[in-house]
Amino acid sequence: MEKKNQFPKSRLGWLWENMEGKRALFIIALFGTALYNVLQLVVPHYSGKLVNLFQKVEDEGLSLADNADTFYRLIFLMVGLTLFRVIVVYLDCMAYERVSQGTLFRIRNFLYDKIQRQDMKFYSTYRTGDLMTRVTGDLDAVRHNIAWVIRCIVESLTLFLSAAVYFFLIDVKLALCVLSISPLIFVIVLRFRNKVAPIHKALREKLAGMNTDAQENISGNRVVKAFAREDYEIEHFDKTNRDYRDTNVTTQKVWLKFFPFVELIANALPVILLLVGGMFIIHGQISMGDYVAFSLLIWAIANPMRMMGNIMNEFQRFSAASDKIMEIYYSEPEIVDRPDALAHPDRFDGRVEFEHVSFQYEDGKLPVLKDITFTAEPGETVAIIGETGCGKTSLIQMIPRFYEPNSGTVRVDGVPVERYKLQDLRKNIGLATQDVLLYSDTIEGNISYGAMALTAEEVEKYARYSAASDFIHRMPEGYDTIVGERGVGLSGGQKQRISLARALAIKPSILILDDTTSAVDMETEKQIQHSLRNLDFSCTKIIIAQRISTTKFADKILVLKDGRIIESGNHKDLVAAGGYYADLVKLQLGESIA
Repeated sequence: MEKKNQFPKSRLGWLWENMEGKRALFIIALFGTALYNVLQLVVPHYSGKLVNLFQKVEDEGLSLADNADTFYRLIFLMVGLTLFRVIVVYLDCMAYERVSQGTLFRIRNFLYDKIQRQDMKFYSTYRTGDLMTRVTGDLDAVRHNIAWVIRCIVESLTLFLSAAVYFFLIDVKLALCVLSISPLIFVIVLRFRNKVAPIHKALREKLAGMNTDAQENISGNRVVKAFAREDYEIEHFDKTNRDYRDTNVTTQKVWLKFFPFVELIANALPVILLLVGGMFIIHGQISMGDYVAFSLLIWAIANPMRMMGNIMNEFQRFSAASDKIMEIYYSEPEIVDRPDALAHPDRFDGRVEFEHVSFQYEDGKLPVLKDITFTAEPGETVAIIGETGCGKTSLIQMIPRFYEPNSGTVRVDGVPVERYKLQDLRKNIGLATQDVLLYSDTIEGNISYGAMALTAEEVEKYARYSAASDFIHRMPEGYDTIVGERGVGLSGGQKQRISLARALAIKPSILILDDTTSAVDMETEKQIQHSLRNLDFSCTKIIIAQRISTTKFADKILVLKDGRIIESGNHKDLVAAGGYYADLVKLQLGESIA
């Protein structure tokens, strides 16, 4: 309940917002629900009329044939209105389903769009399995709330109230006797709600945890098999699954504690009717037909009582799920276009400047980058080298604004990157990382991912630039070969080369390579370096590397240590300086070669 106030709208207000285009149909469906439940009175009402008719015939010694018209009219009305009710029920259920599916479709699309536009902080905060739970299981709880829970609430209230009104119209005293114990149900349901609400939130977290475990282990199946940890992972998932099951059982047990009391009250209604109604008939206070109408309609009071627990249970499930969905629905990325952002549809020159840039992750205790200052001129190649964890990857993530510096300025073509529209900035930056993600698509589709209008000849050209064309031609269907999920079926070096081709295919003004050739052999790396020096378009290249063979041809080399630039210059100058870089050259190439 506390979370509800954190959102701009209540849960039901949020649902109503997303019913846009289907609100009229939903209101009609609600009226339809009320109508077909009022029509539940038809059979008891006309059954009572028929009993009174037979009793009248018997008491007055009349012939049933003399009352045939009345008899057939009552039968016709009973059957006709019952058939009409069946039609209303069918159309009403279809309307609810149409509204719920339409609302679900709208919310799911909005959530996917929202997730796509989030920044890196969002993805480091939310687990993949948790996000998948929100757009699948949680959304199904929302659909179920529209198609079933709300309908059942209206159905139960309408049925109870219409039956109660009908009872009072027949006989006030008998109605009061029968309905006198019904308020106890609401007391029981209220207590049930207070106990089950926190359990549903815990249940939802258990499901998200189980989905996360499954997602991580399926996507990381190679690691599991490499370390022969199948039994361990099965046992771990079994524990998570058992925990989810136990929480589910606990949820059901809460209702089972209250269910006997609800059943006791519901089953007491016919007994009260039998005792009190029998006395009223004996004393001639009601007719046999009225008693039959009461007895045939007593379920309309008892059933809503029984349903209240299930309705409350499902509504609490919806409440827990909707809180999680609305958390994403109303979330906003921190890195967005400024109101006065500059449009730059044309190609950048590619000048990159860092001016006294410092950076620290929000959950980090120490700064990652400290007072970084350097300039990459258009067309230059700048190599960044340093020990693991010195801040190399964090540095390059400032350029496309994946993260923003705590202090200092990053500029492209003399303009701070935060002044550009994100789309214009990022479409001019080609990025290839060491950890490659390839989609379940053809090789051609993966290479042309950022430039869908590429011709087959252009795709092959960029594959040649990345030294990927030879192994692609050896694939069963060449460029039309389907790559498995995350590039399964390709070696690490092959995936890196496809990733590099994908980055080159957009003809970027700035090309960022994060240790992209770490998994390729020296000969292939030599081909790639030659291609990068002879591209048919101007491109500033910023390369993170660990190999001296990659950095030695760079126009400028930056050596990072503990988040600071400790050396800067070209290969020759840094070797002559005899510092960290020179030691690294001796280690990799040998002192005589250096």
